[in-house]
Amino acid sequence: MKYMLRMLGGIGLIAAFGSFAGAASMTMTGTISDSMCGASHAKMMEMHKDAKMTDKDCALGCVKGGAKFVFVSVGKVYTIANQNLAGLNKYAGQEVTVTGDVSGESISVSKIAASK
Repeated sequence: MKYMLRMLGGIGLIAAFGSFAGAASMTMTGTISDSMCGASHAKMMEMHKDAKMTDKDCALGCVKGGAKFVFVSVGKVYTIANQNLAGLNKYAGQEVTVTGDVSGESISVSKIAASK
């Protein structure tokens, strides 16, 4: 019985510490895009080929239409938790380096800069 109580106590500690391990601060390189196009603006560009849209034009247009900014790195699309971050409009459609807390498929960006 004593052994079982110790074991349950240990499991409780593991569960408690595990809840803090959800977000990990990371620095990654990728592109600021939008939730409508995700990793590729190809379909939207094809639809608007007469307008000669850039990736930036597409991302900003989609966001203006209700989409959210996303960060795409190595083919994975991360939802940006802090949509009002300064720099998202500036770097839309561009390759950037971001630092932020990643939790699952979401990132809370603390720093954004153009890639070198």
